[in-house]
Amino acid sequence: MATHNANSSGGVDRKALEVFWDLHKSGCFVLPNPWDIGSAKYLNRLGFKALATTSAGFAFSRGLPDEVSALSLETVLTHIREIVAATPLPVTADFQSGYSGNPDGVANNVTLCIGTGVAGLSIEDATGDTTRPLYERREAIERIRAARAAIDASGNQVVLTARCEAWLVGDPDPARTSLDRLTAYADAGADCLFAPGVREANLISTIVNAVAPKAVNVIMSSPVPGLSLGRLTDLGVRRVSVGSALARVAWASFITAAQSIAATGSFDALEGATPFSQLNGIFGV
Repeated sequence: MATHNANSSGGVDRKALEVFWDLHKSGCFVLPNPWDIGSAKYLNRLGFKALATTSAGFAFSRGLPDEVSALSLETVLTHIREIVAATPLPVTADFQSGYSGNPDGVANNVTLCIGTGVAGLSIEDATGDTTRPLYERREAIERIRAARAAIDASGNQVVLTARCEAWLVGDPDPARTSLDRLTAYADAGADCLFAPGVREANLISTIVNAVAPKAVNVIMSSPVPGLSLGRLTDLGVRRVSVGSALARVAWASFITAAQSIAATGSFDALEGATPFSQLNGIFGV
């Protein structure tokens, strides 16, 4: 199976960059989130056009919680590099809040992330501090500007996604906060805007219109009645990710089978295991 790596200048493969940019220009594509090399390779086999890392899915695979401080920058960069190298597909990195408390640190770390060969990366405005869950608005905007400057300085057209975490941190008015911040992040240089947690069609449409012509990402981490890929496309959404959902589906099967063995002494729950021959066929050279 073909793979790609960062080129000699530290940037992503030019073809992967072009593919990823083109995907954001029109229509809507699904951006699934592998959590390890094997899941990345299988998603490539299914014909998906690009991949995104998942900080939560990766953290769970390391026996860690989904928290901003759970994974070190070095560990995350190694993981991103592995996912990039696993397939020829463009990869965008879930880079959390940039692994730094200040804009200069964000810029430095974004430069390191670009060096892994990514075609895109996201920066969120969550602090990981329950007493101050979101960075102050002005600081949050400066962090996006810093990320944009680092990308521009690299000479690589890496897609910058800016995330407002208002819904996820329990903001008292997440719709208003997200609209205000996402439009500001678009003006600060973000190419794609993302408010994880928005699930109402009218709000999605409002966000799309507010940041146009910039692209909008919507996460579908669980089923939402009426929000099919076709409906999201009609709303003007450019890409749909699933976050840690695929990893959590895998965990659900594992937990169910393991609990059954522990509770009953029966091995009936192993009946549906994927055959060796199928997995060898998937991962064979």
